[in-house]
Amino acid sequence: MFRNIKDTLSRSTAMKASVVAGLAVAALAAGVPAEVSRSYADAVNVQAPQVPSFANVVDAVSPAVVSVRVESRINSAAEEDDSFGLGRGFDDLPDDHPLKKFFRQFEQQQGRGQQKGQNQQKNSEDGKGRLRPVAQGSGFFVSEDGYIVTNNHVVSDGAAFVVVLNDGTELDAKLVGKDSRTDLAVLKVDPKGKKFTYVGWADDAKVRVGDWVVAVGNPFGLGGTVTAGIVSARGRDIHSGPYDDYIQIDAPVNKGNSGGPTFNLNGQVVGINTAIFSQSGGSVGIAFAIPATTAKDVVTDLIKTGTVSRGWLGVQIQPVSKDIAESLGLSEASGALVVSPQDGSPGQKAGIKNGDVVTAVNGEPVKDPRDLARRIGAMQPGSKVEVSLWRDGKSQSVTVELGTLPVDQSQSPADDNSQPSPSQPSSEKALADLGLTVGPSDDGKGVAITAVDPDSDAADKGVKEGEKITSVNNQQVSSAKDIVKVLDQAKKDGRTRALFQIQSGDGSRFVALPINAG
Repeated sequence: MFRNIKDTLSRSTAMKASVVAGLAVAALAAGVPAEVSRSYADAVNVQAPQVPSFANVVDAVSPAVVSVRVESRINSAAEEDDSFGLGRGFDDLPDDHPLKKFFRQFEQQQGRGQQKGQNQQKNSEDGKGRLRPVAQGSGFFVSEDGYIVTNNHVVSDGAAFVVVLNDGTELDAKLVGKDSRTDLAVLKVDPKGKKFTYVGWADDAKVRVGDWVVAVGNPFGLGGTVTAGIVSARGRDIHSGPYDDYIQIDAPVNKGNSGGPTFNLNGQVVGINTAIFSQSGGSVGIAFAIPATTAKDVVTDLIKTGTVSRGWLGVQIQPVSKDIAESLGLSEASGALVVSPQDGSPGQKAGIKNGDVVTAVNGEPVKDPRDLARRIGAMQPGSKVEVSLWRDGKSQSVTVELGTLPVDQSQSPADDNSQPSPSQPSSEKALADLGLTVGPSDDGKGVAITAVDPDSDAADKGVKEGEKITSVNNQQVSSAKDIVKVLDQAKKDGRTRALFQIQSGDGSRFVALPINAG
């Protein structure tokens, strides 16, 4: 079989050779050179819409973006004795010891031996320690005379700052001011007659999900790195503080990009990169930026005064869940529930009470606690605002003259995960329909929770043994009988849930529990 196939192929090859030879003879007879020409197909060339280039934007904004190197003073004796991380103890060796001589020569070759001795002497005299790099990030000029915006978390531990320009020039910078609540800071370099290229702020209210953006910064200390992506969400809350309102950017943003700008295609700053979502520490393509409108106001205050003054209501607040809204007779789950007004605060002086729901400020509806915190924080201390409240099943309003937010305080939501404080044994009385066992409290205020049914709604809502019930439907209670009385009235009013104020060692919060559930 194989032989027959071979014979067939041989005859076919011979025939092809005869044909080619015949063509060659014919070509010669016609006066055409005996050369067989070959033709090739054209290379692939797809005619498709071209994606806009970012090159023009990058060329324009890059000179305004800087790298920020942060240095801190190291006072540790171990650090002083170990410039190269080689370990301590070499100074204790004899002067003629080979290892000691080797490392002395090594330091001299690196140009550090003499300088190290001088630094150690100076540091011992002034007691300040040696400056060492401890962090690096990004920033950008917002004025031609040298004001630079970056993140607070980049500079917070620094004693000295060095700014590296796009062309490699290094300039010393001083800290003008910082704001931990928005994670913003401002540095200043001496222009020495030079005018710096700077960038302006975009109106981020006009930014839409899906818009192209370009991030420029200093990831991993590389400097001058450009990445691109899109705006993928607005108003993100990543639980970093009461003023969370981030723009989510789907672009490769990494460590070192913090404090760097994200631009629109007009070269305006849409936001300031401040955080990334990552389980490994590297980029997974999701980053969060402080909106330009927020940053602009804070930066303006920091440049003028070095600090940020915010309005202060002075109340502890928590979200209004669907269950809480139902227990209070609210038509929708919105607003901010007042857990407790602080003593002497503007809110308390104006008559705001625990159990009130703040529904609007100056006629503008309040969505949630973050919304309230941002609105009040954006107002100037001393401003008079009209605060709309929902109390006892009806609306009312009070006028509040805002105070100044204290340095270590903020209008933040109540902690729903508060840990209970231990309680002393007490007589127990069961409220089986709630899954709670209660008894008198040690201080006579409220009712102590001595047991919680693990299968109850109360347990599902985080109510724990050792906590106290201080009020039900905004009525103070001091015994199980008081609780039952309030619940009976709620049932008569057609309510299916009741609002319990729970007190623990870490603070107070509200929990809505079903009245008729077993």
